[in-house]
Amino acid sequence: MLFALDGVLAVITIGVLAGRYETAGLPLGSPILVAVLTLVFLVCESTQIHLQLRRQVQSFSLSEVALVIGLFTLPPAGILVARIVAILILFTVRRASVMKSVYNGLSYAAEVAIAVLVFDRIDQHDPTSWSGWLAAFASGGAAMGFGFCSVVAVICVVQGVTPGAHVLRTLLYSAVTGALNVATALVVLIVLSVNPYALSLLFVLGAVLVVGYRTFARFLRQNKNLSDLYDFTTVVAAARQRGAIADVLLTRARELLNAESATLWIPAERRYPEVRLTARIDANGVVDEVADESTQTDAIERHVLQQGETLYIAPRHRSAEEALQGPIAARGVRDIIAVPLRSGDAVVGCFEVVNRLGDLEYFKREDVRLMETLAAHAAVAVENSRLIDRLRHDAYHDALTGLPNRRRLTSAITEALGVQPAPGEAVALLFLDLAGFREVNETLGHDVGDKLLAEVGSRLSARAPDGALVARVGGDEFAILLRVDGSDSAVATAVALQYVLTEASGTDGVPFDITSSVGVALYPDHASDANGLLQRAEVAQREAVKNPRGVQIYSAALESRSVARIGLAGDLRRAIESGSLSTHFQPKVALSNDALVGVEALVRWNHPDRGLVSATDIIPVAENSGLIVALTIEVLSQSLTQLATWRAEGRQIDLAVNLSPRCLSDVDFPVEVAALLEEHAIDPAHLTLEITEGGLASDAERPLPGLQSLRDQGIRLSLDDFGTGFSSLSYLRHLPVDELKIDKSFVLNMATDASDLAIVRSIVDLARHLGITVVAEGVETEMTLNLLRDIGCDIAQGFLFSRPLPPERLDSWMAARTEPTGEGALRGLRVVRL
Repeated sequence: MLFALDGVLAVITIGVLAGRYETAGLPLGSPILVAVLTLVFLVCESTQIHLQLRRQVQSFSLSEVALVIGLFTLPPAGILVARIVAILILFTVRRASVMKSVYNGLSYAAEVAIAVLVFDRIDQHDPTSWSGWLAAFASGGAAMGFGFCSVVAVICVVQGVTPGAHVLRTLLYSAVTGALNVATALVVLIVLSVNPYALSLLFVLGAVLVVGYRTFARFLRQNKNLSDLYDFTTVVAAARQRGAIADVLLTRARELLNAESATLWIPAERRYPEVRLTARIDANGVVDEVADESTQTDAIERHVLQQGETLYIAPRHRSAEEALQGPIAARGVRDIIAVPLRSGDAVVGCFEVVNRLGDLEYFKREDVRLMETLAAHAAVAVENSRLIDRLRHDAYHDALTGLPNRRRLTSAITEALGVQPAPGEAVALLFLDLAGFREVNETLGHDVGDKLLAEVGSRLSARAPDGALVARVGGDEFAILLRVDGSDSAVATAVALQYVLTEASGTDGVPFDITSSVGVALYPDHASDANGLLQRAEVAQREAVKNPRGVQIYSAALESRSVARIGLAGDLRRAIESGSLSTHFQPKVALSNDALVGVEALVRWNHPDRGLVSATDIIPVAENSGLIVALTIEVLSQSLTQLATWRAEGRQIDLAVNLSPRCLSDVDFPVEVAALLEEHAIDPAHLTLEITEGGLASDAERPLPGLQSLRDQGIRLSLDDFGTGFSSLSYLRHLPVDELKIDKSFVLNMATDASDLAIVRSIVDLARHLGITVVAEGVETEMTLNLLRDIGCDIAQGFLFSRPLPPERLDSWMAARTEPTGEGALRGLRVVRL
């Protein structure tokens, strides 16, 4: 198509000239004038104003000045030769392509022909007359118009139709500059006609104007660069919020540098993949070149990354090393600016623009500085974007295991509930808690505990069903979200995951046997939203600890019990503060002489709305709400007050009070007990504190300092519920206890169960050899009482003697059931049968 246009231009030129000189040949005119006009054309063409139209550059020069001067001073052939020679010299210096040189030469020749044609039609050769002016403006405008149309035609042929707004704006600009050029030429001609020597003044004025124009153009360019840079930073900042930073960054950089393409390359680093994005002038948005397997790591970009220096290549500036010459030629790079992207002192990537638009244009030094500034902003934007991504990732993931955290789990549950389950399908949430994890941290250190948690997370992720989401929601708590066919399928999955955790494992040479408890909640059976499903799975998990299988499906009964206990916590605090709790006492009888030797204090709470609250509900509420120490001190205070009254009345009995293991962790507890004993003037030897065997077995080392402190005060210590633990015999000899209290589960059936009888007998024999008093609780029949006497048990308590009674009723019981012995200091049972 370009060759066809070239042919048309050649035909127009030859036709016009041949039509004018069909008989007389083609006179050139004075060779000196031709040489002078050639020089004028060369100067005028060198002074250009460039306007970009997509891929092509529309250049506006002072060529109309030389053309109009030539019309008034030389024949058409002389004008044509002068312009062609000037153009060939200029294109040779600029190293323009052959095709572009040929096309522009023919185009300029056709412009000369059109101008000559119009000038001859008007036929006015006096530059000082109005008609001469008309001829100058008409011929110059015709040449300019023809040249503009030919350029637009080429642009449309090469890359499609140019937008009309661009064409009209460029046409207006061309018309204005063309008119100024013609006017300048007429002024020169008039000055020459008046006084040729005055032309030197015009040269001085022209030089000043050219220098001024270049200075002003440079100022405008710098001001535009600053404005564009400000717009660039503003747009990039806004794009970062929208997540479109790459598109805006590259597109704006390409437009600012007027380049064919702009590329951002960041190599893979840790969890970040490789990034290679390119914005091209003929493409919408950016192209992800990493996805193209044919794309290889570019040697130019790799060089910039390794050297950490800007690479600038242009026709008049080639600083590339010899090793880069091949890659530069292979890529077809005419000019390029490649700038390193920095994060602090480290170079993390490369930012480049390639090939300035327009064959006669190339990147300049000021473009390098602009590109380095853009790269600095780009590096900050990329780093901030990565930081935001990292913060977003960290906000939804656990730092230790890399698993989703509770926030992400809640979001995932909401998304899962938004998808309608298939018939028979349910969304299941498994809430898993590790057993004994605190002991791992305390014994082996938190580093080992962290490795254990990472191992658990890895195992659950690897063995969970396809499509399941595994999350870490707490210290040693994990959750698995999945779709199942029903509750049986959910339980089977929970059991399978428990088994996965029990497989042989170890960290730092320490073997682990990981056990766990799992709570299961289903949608839509148990909850209708994410928070409800998560909360009910946790409720089920707390109950699963008590389940032999370690798996529990949620039920409403579990939650009602938990809700009831939560509601009791505030009421219990107020009851302790107001003294609304009461204490009942159950007698303890020595089997050797039927003497009443003591009583055990048991807390009672008559709730104003719930009625009588059992101790099995009071103690867990107190322990979970941090009220257990306050509760124990309150019971001790009431019991010691009553004991002081009884002993003042001559009833020489001792007091036993139950003690939670958590009280022993409170360093102030022994001090408070000592203060209460002193306040009520009670000898510490008359107080026995009972602690359950299970409480000691779960914390074998921690209670010892507290127990020893109480023992040093002279307080007697009793091991309650003995026989229900698993490790008593291994550490019993190290505990500072004075009494063993056999659990009633063995005592109740010892008269009919030989195994229970054997256990009780063994405990009594063990205690006798260790010099420890034995108390049997749960005595309800005379047969049991006689068996205990036969095997040598020391003390008994149970319903056979009395149920726990409030102080006033116990006073009546003692008055009716006991009799004075000796001087009345002690009382023995008068009747032990009910």
